[in-house]
Amino acid sequence: MNFLFKAYCRTYQGFMRFATKFMKFREPETLEGLPALAEKVKSEGLTSVLIVTDDVLHNKLRILEGLKEDLADKDIKFVVYDKVLPNPDVTLVEEGYSLYKENNCQGIIAVGGGSPMDCAKAVGCRVARPNKTIQQLQGYIKVRKKLPPLFAVPTTAGTGSETTVAAVISDHANNTKCAVNDPVLIPKYAVLDPTLTVKLPPHITSTTGMDALTHAVEAYIGHSNTANTRDKAVRCTKLVFENLERVYFDGTDVKRRRNMQYAAYYGGIAFTRAYVGNVHALAHKLGGKYNTPHGLANAVLLPYVLDYYGRTAEVALAELATAVGIRGVDSAAKARLFIAAIRKMNEDMNIPSVIEIKKTDINGQEVDLEKDIEFLAEQAFKEANPAYPVPKIMSKEDMKEIYRKVIRIKED
Repeated sequence: MNFLFKAYCRTYQGFMRFATKFMKFREPETLEGLPALAEKVKSEGLTSVLIVTDDVLHNKLRILEGLKEDLADKDIKFVVYDKVLPNPDVTLVEEGYSLYKENNCQGIIAVGGGSPMDCAKAVGCRVARPNKTIQQLQGYIKVRKKLPPLFAVPTTAGTGSETTVAAVISDHANNTKCAVNDPVLIPKYAVLDPTLTVKLPPHITSTTGMDALTHAVEAYIGHSNTANTRDKAVRCTKLVFENLERVYFDGTDVKRRRNMQYAAYYGGIAFTRAYVGNVHALAHKLGGKYNTPHGLANAVLLPYVLDYYGRTAEVALAELATAVGIRGVDSAAKARLFIAAIRKMNEDMNIPSVIEIKKTDINGQEVDLEKDIEFLAEQAFKEANPAYPVPKIMSKEDMKEIYRKVIRIKED
């Protein structure tokens, strides 16, 4: 990668850093507990809403029953779209959008993890921009029109989607993901109810929690920080280190569940303003190509990418290390110990150090891993550059090396 391209990236990032000073990054109003939601919907003057969720939450865990009763009691009509899958595809967005129009909805309630929230935001984008596809809206500040009122109810503690400007939607037809980024996507309300996360399986608790940590770390070590994003990133990091492993082993601890919800909330605020980095660029492409869960991909990739940054991220990582009580003789030592602590957390919570993929693809053809890595690196490089203000810009070859370290063909 030549000097001129790096200079272009840094110039672009500097311009964006200046421009964002004039943008409004509002924080959602928080509501404590799901029972407060119906009254807030009514106060917005809405008479019909679309609820976006998934089949497990709706039909197996049945966590929407109380909400549906509350809405009915207040004469608010609702329709439920519960077909959202992990890494939702553009086709699901179109189905949800059709349901919204058919039922004359005026607002959207997203209930679930990052996937239902991303899908709900994307539906809102289609409402605001009916003549644009999600593919056409991907990128930065391309929606530019007010979305219908959006109420975000997280049932995991990690994505921070209840606070962010982003929606990431898979385009399976092209083996990639579309990231839509615009301040209008920030939900109007975030409903934080830790009881909704109590039944999360341990592996979801761990990977979504590491997703929150990734948001905080990437925001903190990047070059587009503010005093507020640094503060929120530190809060998130401390909460993850203090609570995640405990709640992984005891999922019924409501107090620590609440702490993790706020960790996700703070992490979301941090990266909404300060951006993410190469971990996310690499992880998004694994999700698009192999349907790898986003939190898992982030958890696996995070220590590898931090290792790559080396001295360029030492001081910032040392500051985070100090915040969580890690001691070292100097910044370099603290940074290494912080990365080691992340690896230890992954290991303690049974998060693998590599991503395993099947030998054959959906068409029954044997996977050509090197060809896949070439494609993944190409796509990740396009996402990361010139936008992400990372400590050290990765070349395509650098990205290939990271992928070679983390992707393994699963043996039968």
